[in-house]
Formats: sequence, structure tokens, C-alpha cells
Amino acid sequence: MCVVVMLMIFLIVTMPWVQTLQVEQPNNQPCWAKTLKSKKQIVTNLQFYFHDTVSGKTPSAVRVAQSFYIENSPTRFGAVMMANDPLTESPDPSSKLVGRAQGLYGSAGQTESNFGLIMALNYGFVDGIYNGSSISIVGLNYILHSVREMAVIGGTGLFRLARRYAVAKTHWFDPISGDAIVGYNVTIHKI
Repeated sequence: MCVVVMLMIFLIVTMPWVQTLQVEQPNNQPCWAKTLKSKKQIVTNLQFYFHDTVSGKTPSAVRVAQSFYIENSPTRFGAVMMANDPLTESPDPSSKLVGRAQGLYGSAGQTESNFGLIMALNYGFVDGIYNGSSISIVGLNYILHSVREMAVIGGTGLFRLARRYAVAKTHWFDPISGDAIVGYNVTIHKI
């Protein structure tokens, strides 16, 4: 009981200090990021390209599990992929590397009309002031839709406590190999 009371007092005393703490960001942001500040929140917009390569000798995403239904499924329902995909400044694969998307995604749709990937990826950045910072994006990605929205559920470094959304739009897709380049526009709010 005494420990609970002490913890409550500590939280009450430190709460005003925590609320007034603001992150100071240098002005030397990379060209793929923009940040706006207000008294209550910091808004950052990131634009980059996600390169998912599942074919060839050095794929950036590989199948790590599958259901026995996969051979008869037009959507490869039950296939789970582990990804370590490069993130670049432009759709050109040889453009500047700004980070890597690492995590899992799997085919969740059983029919072509609801073909979607459940994605749980960490987008770690390696460029400019965001070097070492990351965001976590989770959601259902209906890859046949021209524009998809997923949730930003957190982050690290300059993106600690980040929330908001990511909009994905396919730039290029090869239906034979499954390789894709996807443009991301990510809006992040920090309170």
C-alpha cells in the first residue's frame, strides 16, 4: 500500500515536467522528410520507396512459413514472409538508401476480391537526423487497391511515441516474380 502511494506521489510530481518536455530537432533534415512544430505536437511527413524483392539470388523477402492450402490458392493464402527491404529516396533502386523495413507480412485473403497482406514491419532509418530512429507500421495492406492506409503504432528515437498513418501506393509490380516497389507517404504526430 505504501509503495502504491509513493508511486502515485512520484507520478503527480513529475507529470508537469514530462508534459513540458519537447524534442528539439536540428534543421538539417533530409529532403524526404518535413517536420512542423506546434505547442502541443510535432508533425513529420516522410516520403520514401519500399523495394520488396522476392525473386532472384538475393531476395529481400523470403517465405518462412506456409499453409498446405497455398498450392490451390490464387492469393497464396497462408504464406508468411520475413522481410529486410531497402527504403530509398526515389523509386530507382540505386537511389539513396534512407532505411530498411524489417519484419513479417503474410497473405490473409482467401479470395482475389479480398487479397491483402497483414503487415507488421519496423521501418528503421539510416539517413540524416533520423539515423537510428524507427517507426512501426501494422495493418492490412490490400495490395490490389491503388492506395492503402495502415497504422503507425509507435517508434523509437526521434519518433518515440509516434502515432498516425502510412499511405502506400504501388509504383511498380511484377505479377510473375512478385517483386514490387511501393511509394510510402507517412504522417507522424508526436504529442
